[in-house]
Order: sequence, then structure tokens, then C-alpha cells
Amino acid sequence: MPVVRSSEAVTHEIHGARFVSYATPRTGSKELCAWRGEIPAGTKAPAHTVNREEIFHLLEGELLITLDGHTERVTAGDTVIINPGATLRVENPTDRTAISWVTTSIGLEAVLADGSRITPPWAN
Repeated sequence: MPVVRSSEAVTHEIHGARFVSYATPRTGSKELCAWRGEIPAGTKAPAHTVNREEIFHLLEGELLITLDGHTERVTAGDTVIINPGATLRVENPTDRTAISWVTTSIGLEAVLADGSRITPPWAN
């Protein structure tokens, strides 16, 4: 039985946020990836379009999430479903770090507004 201990999780930082990956092909997952996101106060992540569905659950704090041009204030306990092809932007307008849990399928890619592609190592 694959068990990923918190001490074994791999941390990546990009666009001012920290991603702590747990479920990946490297840890034994065959179809899904899962990670904890730490979004510091004042973070404004760039808009990006995803190629896989993401389930974004906010554990702590609050965020402004813009999905295909529609902005919602999301608070702890809320879940956002991000469909493939959707454009997402995350902003933390508060003075505390927000903590999220995200699950997606292996192979997630994101395309930024300038056309550059990101293949997050925590989702592949």
C-alpha cells in the first residue's frame, strides 16, 4: 500500500505560491495527482488555461478565483470545479496565507496568456 508521508512530499514554488505534492506517478499514483497549495497573502497568480479537470478545495483562508472571466470569493470549505479548457486566475487579497488541496489527472498542463506552457512537475 503506497503511503506518502508528509516528510516525503516534494515542494515546488512558482508564481509566488508553494505546491507540496503527495500523489504523483513517482509516489505510486496511476491516474491522479494531488497536492497542497499554499497561496501567500497578496499573491496574484497569472491567468492560465488548463487541459485537465481540477478539483480545488480551499482548506484555510479565502481567495478570489476567476474562472473564464467570472470572479467568486471562495472561503474555507468551498470547492471549485475547473473544467478542461477553462481559464483560471487565483488571487489572495487577504493578509494571511490560504491553503488549498487540489486533485487532477496526470498530464496537467497550463497555458499562460503569452502562450507559454507550464507542465507542473507536481502534476506529472
